[in-house]
Amino acid sequence: MTPRPSLGLRARLLFAFALLCVVTAASVAGGSYVQARNAILQRTQDAAVQAMTNRLQAHYPLPSAEPGLAELDEIAGAATDQNSIAVAVYREMHAPLAPPLAPSLASPLAPSPGRWRPGERVPILDLGMISPELRQVVASGQTAWQRVVWQGEPFLIIGTPLLIVERARTRMSGIEVYTARSLLPEQRSIDGLATSAWLTGGAALAFAVILALLATRGVLRPVRELGWAARLLGEGEMRTRIVVRGSDELADVAHTFNNTAAELERHVKQLRDMEADARRFVADVSHELRTPLAALAAVADILDEEAAALPEPVGRAARLVSQETLNLTGLVNDLIEISRFDSGVAALALNEIDVAELVRATLRTRGWSESVHTELPSSVTVRLDPRRVDVILANLVGNALRHGEPPVSVRLRVDPDWIALEVLDHGPGLDEAVLPHVFDRFYKASAARARSEGSGLGLAIARENARLHRGDLTVTNAPDGGAKFTLRLPRRAHDPDGDAER
Repeated sequence: MTPRPSLGLRARLLFAFALLCVVTAASVAGGSYVQARNAILQRTQDAAVQAMTNRLQAHYPLPSAEPGLAELDEIAGAATDQNSIAVAVYREMHAPLAPPLAPSLASPLAPSPGRWRPGERVPILDLGMISPELRQVVASGQTAWQRVVWQGEPFLIIGTPLLIVERARTRMSGIEVYTARSLLPEQRSIDGLATSAWLTGGAALAFAVILALLATRGVLRPVRELGWAARLLGEGEMRTRIVVRGSDELADVAHTFNNTAAELERHVKQLRDMEADARRFVADVSHELRTPLAALAAVADILDEEAAALPEPVGRAARLVSQETLNLTGLVNDLIEISRFDSGVAALALNEIDVAELVRATLRTRGWSESVHTELPSSVTVRLDPRRVDVILANLVGNALRHGEPPVSVRLRVDPDWIALEVLDHGPGLDEAVLPHVFDRFYKASAARARSEGSGLGLAIARENARLHRGDLTVTNAPDGGAKFTLRLPRRAHDPDGDAER
C-alpha cells in the first residue's frame, strides 16, 4: 500500500499552536462570558424584584378582601415604572384594561419597538407572556421570576402575591401582580461581551500563529539544513558540513552530524585508497604476466602439436598444460580489460555499422552460423564500436550455446532512438536468486547451469562495454523457458567525453 502523505512539520506545529490558542482562548473567554452574563442578569433580576417589592410594600397590605377593577388598576399603576409595565390579576379580572399614559419623566432607555416615550400610551402587559408554571408558583404565595422572549425581545417577568389585613392578621388576598421588564439593554451588554470575547480569541489566534511561524522558522531551519546536508552526503559529497548555531539540542544534532560526516569521509577515503591500490595491483600484475604468458603460450602450442606423439600420460599432461595456459591468458586479458574500465581509460572507436552484418560476422568468425537462428532486419545502421559489440555478442551467444539448450536465437528490435539485441536459449533458465548477481565479477552460477566455466568476468565486461556506449545489458527468464539477455544501445552512441557523435 502507498503510504498516505502526512502533514509537514511546519503545518503540524502551526496546527498545534493554533489549537492550543483556540482551546485556551475559548476556555478563558467562554468562562468569563458565562460569569459576566450570569452576573448581569442576576443583578438586573435582583434589582427589579427588590424595586417591585418596595413599591408594593409602600401601599399594602390591602384593607379590602374583594378588590374591584379600580383597585386592580391602582395596584398595576403602583407596580409600573419607567422601565417596566405591570398587570394585576384577581380571579377572572385583570387591570389595567386600557393603556395608561407614560410618565412625563423621560425613560432612560432609548426608544425602540416595544418601548414607550413620555406622553405616549404604555402598552398593556399581555397575559400570554406569563407562563402557567410561573402563575402556579405565584398562586402558592411565593415571589418568582422568569426570563422569556416576546416578539423577538427578551423580558424579565416577575410575579408576586399580595396580602390583605383581616382582624389584625395578614393572609393571601388572591391578587397576583406581574411586571415585565425589558432585558434589551442587558442583552446588548452581553452581546458586546461576546463580541469582545470573539475579538480577543481572534487576536490571540493571530498572535499564536505569528509565534508559531517564528518558532517553526527557528526549529525548521536547522532541520532543513540537516536534510540538505544529508542528501548531499548521500550523493557522495563527503565534505558536506552544517553550521552549528547555539548550544541547544539542535546544535548537538549538528555537532553529531558533522562528526559522523567527518568519520564517514575518513572511512570512505580509506576504502577508496584501498580499492585504488587493489585495482592498480591487479592491473600491474596482469601486465607483468603478459610477457611470461606469451612465452608459455608458445611452448603450450608446441606441446599441443606434439601431444599426439607422446606417451598417453605425458600427452594428456601436455594437452592439460596447453588448455590451462590458454585459460590463464584469457583471464589475464579479462583482468586488463576490467582495469581499463576501472581506471576510466576505456574508449570507444565509433563507426557507422550495419547491425545485421556485424551479428553475422560475429557468428561466422566463431563458427556459430549454423547453430544460431537469427532475426535481423536489414539496413539498420548504428554508430557504435564494432569491436566492443562483437565482444558482447560473442560472450552472450557463447554462454547460450555452452550453458543453455538449443535452439539459440539472436533477434534485433529497432525504434527511432534505440536498438535491442536479444539472445535467447531454451535451457532451464536462471534461478531467481541468481538473476541479481549474473553480472557480478567472478560470479559463477554453477547451480543454475549444467556446468560453469571461465573466469566469471565475461558478463561483467560485456555489461561495462554496453554502459560505455550509454546503453545497458539485462537478463530475464523467457516466458517459454530459457534465459533472455537484452543488449540495448543508442542509435547514436556517445564518445567518452559525453558528447553525442554525429
